[in-house]
Amino acid sequence: MINKIQTKLYFLSLSIFIISIDQVTKYLIFYNYKKFINKDFLLFRLDFVKNYGAAFNIFSGSRIFLSFISIIFSILLIYFMLSKNTSKSIDLYSYSFILGGTIGNGIDRILKGFVIDFINLNIINFPVFNIADISINIGFVFLLYSIFKNKR
Repeated sequence: MINKIQTKLYFLSLSIFIISIDQVTKYLIFYNYKKFINKDFLLFRLDFVKNYGAAFNIFSGSRIFLSFISIIFSILLIYFMLSKNTSKSIDLYSYSFILGGTIGNGIDRILKGFVIDFINLNIINFPVFNIADISINIGFVFLLYSIFKNKR
């Protein structure tokens, strides 16, 4: 019983860590963007973009709708993480990464009205994104892996 509680707390802590890293990086960009923007690194460049929509700027200007979706998904993910039926590590990692990213972007959307994006890839033409977006995508890949692995 204690081991299961420790496991669930570990995965919730992972989400909190992701939220923290996401919010710290967005804070640094938001308040110091003149120092950081257009700094070129090997694979990416730092930019400052206010994203008023969701991924690829869909639903732009729908702050209340997107905030509501963030809250609902966060509650569902916490429920999935804490439910007794969820015991596979890959699923828990998936939920943790998606939850961390969802809350990270949700905080921006609710408090600022937009999501701060700042990572711009040099190697391909791709929309600017942030740590929360990376986290959501990692979680999604884990979830797809789990689904395909279980179908075998």
